[in-house]
Amino acid sequence: MKFSAALFASIVLGSGAAEAFTAGVRRSAKVSSVSLRETISEELGTPCEDECALDSFPNLPPSVHPGVVTGQAMLDLLNHAKENGYAIPAVNCVSSSGINACLEAARKNDAPIIIQFSSGGSQFYGGKGLDNKNYAAAIAGAISGAFHVRTMAEQYGVPVILHTDHCAKKLLPWVDGLLAASERYHAKHGEPLFSSHMIDLSEEPIEENIEICKDYLARFAKIGMLLEMELGITGGEEDGVNNEDVALEDLYSKPEEIFQVYDELTPISNMFTIAAAFGNVHGVYSPGNVKLEPKILTRAQAYISEKLGDKAPADKKPVNFVFHGGSGSDVSDIQEAIGYGVIKMNIDTDTQWSYWEGIKNFESKFHDYLQGQIGNPEGADKPNKKYYDPRECMRAAEVNTVQRLDQCFADLKCTNVLGLGEVKEADNVLGPRRGGLPV
Repeated sequence: MKFSAALFASIVLGSGAAEAFTAGVRRSAKVSSVSLRETISEELGTPCEDECALDSFPNLPPSVHPGVVTGQAMLDLLNHAKENGYAIPAVNCVSSSGINACLEAARKNDAPIIIQFSSGGSQFYGGKGLDNKNYAAAIAGAISGAFHVRTMAEQYGVPVILHTDHCAKKLLPWVDGLLAASERYHAKHGEPLFSSHMIDLSEEPIEENIEICKDYLARFAKIGMLLEMELGITGGEEDGVNNEDVALEDLYSKPEEIFQVYDELTPISNMFTIAAAFGNVHGVYSPGNVKLEPKILTRAQAYISEKLGDKAPADKKPVNFVFHGGSGSDVSDIQEAIGYGVIKMNIDTDTQWSYWEGIKNFESKFHDYLQGQIGNPEGADKPNKKYYDPRECMRAAEVNTVQRLDQCFADLKCTNVLGLGEVKEADNVLGPRRGGLPV
């Protein structure tokens, strides 16, 4: 059963704070009505209690709700991040297990999260046994992942931006397939399947980059989707794209280029972000090998604000920036960039390692129980099924990833954002046949 955020606030915050919160909702409702929407749980009849049943959150704009947010709700969330000095972690996922770890970490940190798929990750989600001709497996895999996120984000009671990562020119048919799916979803549900897509044409001439992005943004705007575009090149290697030998000057965007993008996209829609290059590199490298220059972002904000004159926003930060290649970056650089208008930071390499490390540590701990189906230090006839049950090592990977994401949320100053308070411990103790873990 649905219950209001005001009622939740009275439980968590006390009656006085709840009255103030309710008044704030009423004030906001005067200037921006919140559209009614059917949730996945309502559509399918799945259980929806506690945070899942909230219509909004005590500390966020009233349009932002549990589950996948799109359109104005997504913009309100991103604007809240910018105004309150935090960035939202955007984690690449390749499995339902990885998605669940992200959602668990978001609720634990009382925060929103961005879950995103690359083309390769989407193909893997669909299954490597599927033929990927014309990106069929990647399209199907991303759509499958999207429905998993939509179903489970509500259950975890957190707002999620559902995004796809780098899409180079040759990969545009992949996004075309996903966009078509979102258009059909929008026709039935009043919102797109995905919140946003990234079009990465940074290796193309800037004029071509902008023109193609304009075409996509016009189509996105019709259904309330956001476009992320890239200027300059993120160094390093990720998902089969190798930019380790890119020219140094291409790692740093120029204010004039960023203004050119802003100036040409804004008349179409304000629903876009810019992944500007300021020395970003995918992957983790030895200290000193990556030289970030976050001040490129503040110089661009000042340059564009000067161009806009009286039309510049009061905070003189007209651009919403995205931080790519964040794994292994110095926290001071990350937080400096947030101060210059970064509202999203991508995370992939660090969570790839954390997931593997969880499995590695599990194997090390129970090594002698994982060498055969029968026989362990307790006896030659003792079974090992409860140790090699794949749920065990996968859960160890999830727990380790949640712990790593705790650090990410803290580094991005994205904690205690929703106003829900501490999460209660899950009741999952009924044994392996009822969902509990054997060990």
